[in-house]
Amino acid sequence: MLANKPYVIGLTGGIGCGKTEAARYLEGLGATHLDADAFSRRLTADNGEALGEIRRVFGDGVFREDGSLDRSRLGKVVFADESARRALESILHPLVQRDMLAAMDEAARAGASTVVLDVPLLFETGMDALCDETWALYAPRDRQIARIVARDGLSPEDAVTRIDSQMPMEERNAKATFAINTDRPIERTQAELEQLYRAAQKRAERG
Repeated sequence: MLANKPYVIGLTGGIGCGKTEAARYLEGLGATHLDADAFSRRLTADNGEALGEIRRVFGDGVFREDGSLDRSRLGKVVFADESARRALESILHPLVQRDMLAAMDEAARAGASTVVLDVPLLFETGMDALCDETWALYAPRDRQIARIVARDGLSPEDAVTRIDSQMPMEERNAKATFAINTDRPIERTQAELEQLYRAAQKRAERG
């Protein structure tokens, strides 16, 4: 491993499995956190680079009168139709990956020792190839649904649709270096995350 190359942990997990909280905790331990969702939001914010192609593919119906993207309306379209979801992914994923690669290079130049790539579709997009190891967070399906309903205000049916749009938990866990159960007191999950993070740092030091 090159001296200036950070050790890269790929963090993923199904919607409602606590990935955001885990990433924040790892950031508190000293990791450089790169959030795919944050890059995506910038690309689709006002005057975002992806808006023109989204309008071309999905039409004016997913935009508000002021020209901003109506994320709720777009979400209803893409989660109800797999071909629409794939069309959106084909617009966003290459741009997100480009920006995350640039951010990884910047982190390396800044001397970061460990980078956490926080990517919901880590395996689906092939970004696991950039990682030294991968961690998948998981929780029982009923807990996922309850968390999504409480957090996002979706109906249970819409929550299920979003869960089912992602890779099945068993497949994701099998692909990951480590699978972490978040259906327990947060202190226990944090203790496991810290243990794994410290072990990863030692592997990074050994090169």
